[in-house]
Amino acid sequence: MSNFDYQQIDDVIHSRIRTAVMAVLVSVEEAEFNFIKEKVNATDGNLSVHIKKLEDAGYLTVKKNFVDRKPVTRYKLTSKGYKAFEKYIANLESIIKGK
Repeated sequence: MSNFDYQQIDDVIHSRIRTAVMAVLVSVEEAEFNFIKEKVNATDGNLSVHIKKLEDAGYLTVKKNFVDRKPVTRYKLTSKGYKAFEKYIANLESIIKGK
């Protein structure tokens, strides 16, 4: 039996959509909103709320600009976000392995 404390799991990341967003961003240098939306299969509004929580936690940065007069929003994991996601995965692995 493990002595794992469930409170070690990062509440900011531990949501289906936020976990998926983090997984997408850890695999690319940066990604546009629509790319993430397609990968995560979420609505604009729902995804925006979850991305804002990750941004507020300092886990990702947002870059907004215009391309051909259309707004484009890009997201990138911060060093803090990358480390938090690594720790999140390690915590899940320790639960699975019973450590």
